[in-house]
Amino acid sequence: MAFLQKLFHIAGIMTSIEDETSRGTQVIRRIAALLRLLAANNRTGMRLVDLYRATGIERSTVHRLLQGLISERLVLQNRESKRYFLGIAMYEMGVAVAPPVKLRDVCQPYMNALAEQTGDTVFLTVRSGFDGVCVDRKEGSYPVKAFVLEPGRRRPLGVGAGNIAILAGLNPAEIARICAANRPRIRQKYPRYSETELASRIERAQTLGYTVTDVLETTGVRSVGMKICDRDRNPIAAISVSTLASRLESDRVQEVVTFLRASIESLEDKLRTMSVEEAASP
Repeated sequence: MAFLQKLFHIAGIMTSIEDETSRGTQVIRRIAALLRLLAANNRTGMRLVDLYRATGIERSTVHRLLQGLISERLVLQNRESKRYFLGIAMYEMGVAVAPPVKLRDVCQPYMNALAEQTGDTVFLTVRSGFDGVCVDRKEGSYPVKAFVLEPGRRRPLGVGAGNIAILAGLNPAEIARICAANRPRIRQKYPRYSETELASRIERAQTLGYTVTDVLETTGVRSVGMKICDRDRNPIAAISVSTLASRLESDRVQEVVTFLRASIESLEDKLRTMSVEEAASP
């Protein structure tokens, strides 16, 4: 009898584990369904009612799952429209699983050359969802350094020369979506940086093919930035040159732009001709 009781006890534990596993699997499947729907409709976003009707999941359950996803930055909700979109963390994951092109390594000789040609500080910024992340910095010979960014620092697209260069190269709908998503953060951190000024900088960058901006965080520092495009002409990164504003008056801006354009054209040619395996090799 004791033996049978022990078997029943073990069977009860196993059944409990199986039930818990089944519930966990169900949650994962529901989350996956929501994320797939948002991915398919991410340009316009989706309302709560659209999501629970499309999935057949109860409204309260969908709402609870979405709140959890928002807390992990996998989903975001527009405050005005109440529509849901994929969040920044989803973009970061997408970048992580993209073909492993080591852009930083490919860009290093071009950045070194720019630092030597200009004497100023050169930055490489890559797009990460709604942000730009500084991944490398090279110092020129000019004694006064403009350390605008530390490698690893993240800023909203729209803030900084490199970020504006990337943003300006996107299609109008994507620009509008990113600006709307970043508006609260930019307002909070840069209250004097108006939407009108940002729109003007984007338009000017589209016209000129580069951007010139005074650094918001550091008085008296100016930057020139130009986007880097992939094989499909999508902006994936930017190189910028920063120095004292007094060293970047109009005549010298054109000199720096000439150096930037030559370097980025060569860099993009190299990216177009490289295989994924070559770009990913050490």
